[in-house]
Amino acid sequence: MAETPFLFMVITFIVLAVFFVVDLFVIGRRPHVPSTAECVRHILFFVVAALIFGGIMWWIAGSQPAMEFYSGWLTEYSLSIDNLFVFVIIMANFQVPKKIQKYVLSIGITIALILRGIFILIGAALLERFTWIFFIFGAFLLYTAIKVARGEDDDEEFHESKLIGVVRKFTKITNEYDGEKMRVVRNGAKYWTPLLIVFVTIGTTDLMFAFDSIPAIFGLTKDPFIVFTANVFALLGLQQLYFLLGTLLDKLVYLPVGLSIVLAFIGVKLIMEALHTNTLPFINGGHHIAWVPEIPSWLSLVIILVAIGGAALASVLKMRSMKQVEQ
Repeated sequence: MAETPFLFMVITFIVLAVFFVVDLFVIGRRPHVPSTAECVRHILFFVVAALIFGGIMWWIAGSQPAMEFYSGWLTEYSLSIDNLFVFVIIMANFQVPKKIQKYVLSIGITIALILRGIFILIGAALLERFTWIFFIFGAFLLYTAIKVARGEDDDEEFHESKLIGVVRKFTKITNEYDGEKMRVVRNGAKYWTPLLIVFVTIGTTDLMFAFDSIPAIFGLTKDPFIVFTANVFALLGLQQLYFLLGTLLDKLVYLPVGLSIVLAFIGVKLIMEALHTNTLPFINGGHHIAWVPEIPSWLSLVIILVAIGGAALASVLKMRSMKQVEQ
């Protein structure tokens, strides 16, 4: 397996930065509701870009980093789609006008990228020193998988956090939006618009998303470069995906099942790796457990593809059968 060249990483960061700025702050700044054709074009562009990037990684660094990237990207992309359920609820709860929802999503996705970048750095530093953290990550992912499978993450009703309550208590907030403005003057006094509450809500929600997504991808690769690029590609085009799937998200009935399988698999994989590299004195006397098998990257990719692809296919078939019954 070849090592990823430094120049390739630098070029990748530059290209991704351009993609991100254009996607969110050039196209995303135009206050309009994108058409279905526009959404499809953008999503296809970024999906193809991710596939090409993985192919370049295969050519430059070898098959294993490429498969780790594909596995990580598919997992993060699937989690991002699941997270759109919550964004739909937030937008509806705060009655965000359709014309500024793209702008709100731009800020929300930027916050998500910053938080994930911080978590990646912290996670990489911790894993470098304390391999036993795999046990914690694995247990957390198994717990999350059980919650997702039970539907405990499906928030049909939105509940404001205590932080939002504090913001409301100590700030003056108007009841009406004023375009993309966060500060307005009313009767000579300065007020915040409801956008402040929306951004606080999305920011705290993104923080919770990071707790799920970062341990999941570190279970597939230990390379911070792959972790970061997989997250960026998963976030690119999320705006358009929101508008394209906004009315169909509740139709993806089996997506949580697929996600729970993926999270459970990665959780088990992490625990197996922790046992294989064990240094905790109360487990096997602090020695590695050599008989614990290591799951290869190609098998991880196959399991993720089957779980997510199967959930998507089953959801489509379910939608078709429901339409036939209605007719």
